[in-house]
Amino acid sequence: MSDNRAVAYKGPGKVEVIDIDYPTFELKDGPGVNPANVGRKVPHGAIIKTVATNICGSDQHMVRGRTTAPVDLVLGHEITGEVVETGPDVEFVKVGDLVSVPFNISCGRCKNCKERKTGVCLNVNPDRPGSAYGYVDMGGWVGGQANYVLVPYADWNLLVFPDKDQAMEKILDLAMLSDIFPTGYHGAVSAGVGTGSTVYIAGAGPVGLAAATSALLLGAATVIVGDMNEGRLRQAASFGCETVDLTKGDPADQIEQILGVPEVDCAVDAVGFEAKGHGEGAKEAPATVLNSLMTLTAAGGALGIPGLYVTGDPGGVDEAAKTGSLSLNLGAGWARSLSFTTGQCPVMKYNFGLMRAILADKVHIAKNVNAKAISLDDAPRGYEEFDKGAATKYVLNPNGYLDAA
Repeated sequence: MSDNRAVAYKGPGKVEVIDIDYPTFELKDGPGVNPANVGRKVPHGAIIKTVATNICGSDQHMVRGRTTAPVDLVLGHEITGEVVETGPDVEFVKVGDLVSVPFNISCGRCKNCKERKTGVCLNVNPDRPGSAYGYVDMGGWVGGQANYVLVPYADWNLLVFPDKDQAMEKILDLAMLSDIFPTGYHGAVSAGVGTGSTVYIAGAGPVGLAAATSALLLGAATVIVGDMNEGRLRQAASFGCETVDLTKGDPADQIEQILGVPEVDCAVDAVGFEAKGHGEGAKEAPATVLNSLMTLTAAGGALGIPGLYVTGDPGGVDEAAKTGSLSLNLGAGWARSLSFTTGQCPVMKYNFGLMRAILADKVHIAKNVNAKAISLDDAPRGYEEFDKGAATKYVLNPNGYLDAA
């Protein structure tokens, strides 16, 4: 049996690479596994040898101790890999296929899946709709920052790349299809971005940069990205975005300097529940981004909210924030007839088309998010540097596929 090593959460601020069991076609007990899922048979699954598995800001929330994640939870929901084994019920996916794994785990059978709402599948998580690999309260499916990982409902979930050689030439771009590229695209689409739009994106982390890339792909006239991190703002500017330095205060004045008016057609929250206030030395104020977007977005507009918000945050700034209760200025949004979309991105709604755009050389998402391949053993360093604000999307390379990339 092949060895399997993985990145595990070891408590606030700490991850380690540990030995774990090689996957089988049955969900075993372990850290974070819902008891109702223990023993669940997965004949419809495939075992994937990991080609690329990315460190995500959502993982970072757990590693900071800002969720109820248990110690030894295996991390990782952004997975690209090669199929090495299939269960007896798998009909179409074949051993040897190079695939992208949507971070949403979905069954393809329930009402929501049939309506393309794969982020809130009803059958994969006994606790609530929706599931993901290696994430707290998501059913306990083992994470993919590992040499090997089990993917259930393989015929439904896996996106097979049509040409392996062509895919390997663009593998860092294609590695973004499991989460951040579709998530950023979903944020832009939900905000109503189209030809000639003016767009403000709060946050220049990887999801924010993916949303900015998506807005340009959708035909936006001006894309403005706001952040407090100078390096990340430079990264946004490197592919044609205007930037707003939030250490200088509320973004409205800087947006007016760019557009001539202090508002945009569309806005995207790519920050989430660890948002800070505006201005030099601003402290955490989790409703800041949402409230600012309600005043920056033109009447009749929309907000895309791919930024993560949680129902349990031990490190919340107050008792309300610890349960995900934020002081929103909903009146301002209502008065402006704004609409907004929250929740997990339904990756399967977008990943095929975005794959085609990558393969046709229409978009260079890995360059835009500054993707960098590192070894599995370097994962703790990647988490540390990412937490310090590195303008980098770290891509783990557990099995050596990315050595040439």
